Amino acid sequence: MIRARQIEKRYGKFTAVHPMDLDVQAGEVFGFLGLNGAGKTTTLRMLAGVLPPTAGTIEVDGLDLEKDPVEARRRMGFIPDRPYLYDKLTAREFLTFLGEIYGVPRDELAARVTEGLRFQELHEQADALVESYSHGMKQRLTLAGALLHQPRLLIVDEPMVGLDPRGRRQIKDTFRSVAAEGRTVFLSTHTLDDAQEVCSRVAIVHRGRIAALGSPGELIAGDESLETAFLRVTSAA
Repeated sequence: MIRARQIEKRYGKFTAVHPMDLDVQAGEVFGFLGLNGAGKTTTLRMLAGVLPPTAGTIEVDGLDLEKDPVEARRRMGFIPDRPYLYDKLTAREFLTFLGEIYGVPRDELAARVTEGLRFQELHEQADALVESYSHGMKQRLTLAGALLHQPRLLIVDEPMVGLDPRGRRQIKDTFRSVAAEGRTVFLSTHTLDDAQEVCSRVAIVHRGRIAALGSPGELIAGDESLETAFLRVTSAA
């Protein structure tokens, strides 16, 4: 689903992401973990086509992101770490607006909006203004919007920040559902317990390089947690 070769991002003399290879398969929930400033968000933005790499190539679902950017982006949903919502629209209006931008067929749009709201447990507040939503509700609405056009790849930056246990569970269930359909979730998170629970593989990034890559079970030594393994790897790196 994702094939990146020697992608790199430099700002003058500073290298935010050193030459990096990534292969992420269909049906995976792939975690991208690292300390603040490790290069996670920069990498996610390059994979999403928001930020051009200084060097290297990226393919999404077999499409070259540089040569065929429009079609490649059609196959993605991207949620940045600070998504923007239109507070003066209702949730239903907001999703309908997104669906029209994505080009969702008109005869399917209303049903998809209703389904997305119901799956995220927002259907009872579907006609309330977004400004009245709690932080967790806004997170789930953003997720419903990113999935509205049924993308092959979902890229998410810090989806669990500020969520209560029920909100975290809902979002993890969404990720599992997407992967079970043969689609891919690529997420960056500091919530390592959630990553250990939901991710099939993780990469630990340190100072713009991949320091460790594998399933949570492969990276954990003995009875340690993923958090302990993360601290061990980043300290050694």
